[in-house]
Amino acid sequence: MDSADEMDDLDRRIVAALQLDGRRSFANLADELGIPASSIRYRTKRLEDAGILQIVGIANPLAIGFDRLAMIGVRVRAGRAREVCEALAALPETSYVVMTSGRFDVMAEVICRDIAHFVEVVEQHIGAHESVLSTESLFVLEVHKLAYGWGVPGLAAGSEPKPPAEGV
Repeated sequence: MDSADEMDDLDRRIVAALQLDGRRSFANLADELGIPASSIRYRTKRLEDAGILQIVGIANPLAIGFDRLAMIGVRVRAGRAREVCEALAALPETSYVVMTSGRFDVMAEVICRDIAHFVEVVEQHIGAHESVLSTESLFVLEVHKLAYGWGVPGLAAGSEPKPPAEGV
């Protein structure tokens, strides 16, 4: 499975259900969708292996002892954005790295213990990369929403998963 285009309706319903509550048991989900738990287990593993699904606990970094949460806009040399994205994605301090259009070529969210740690990440890891031209840091002062249940293509936003058609 290489992309979300290869997901079928049942895959989408499994993802949607897990976005509502990633702690649900496969047995509970199987009952709701009307299929065997082994099918849920297999499909979930396949989606995870394909990089489509990741089941994690999301915490507010500012509430658990990290003092510096920032978005960093990065301008890079022409044609080097993917290379910089790969390098930034490898850093343990990054939680989000995307290639963008507009003022910045790359945006990265970094989570650091304190200001000294933040300076180290920006100066020694991001800014020191040979393809980085400049950075701009935007500190997060308060977190008002951390949401990851934004919907799955093919399902209406906010809709509850429905059982698949007979014979699935």
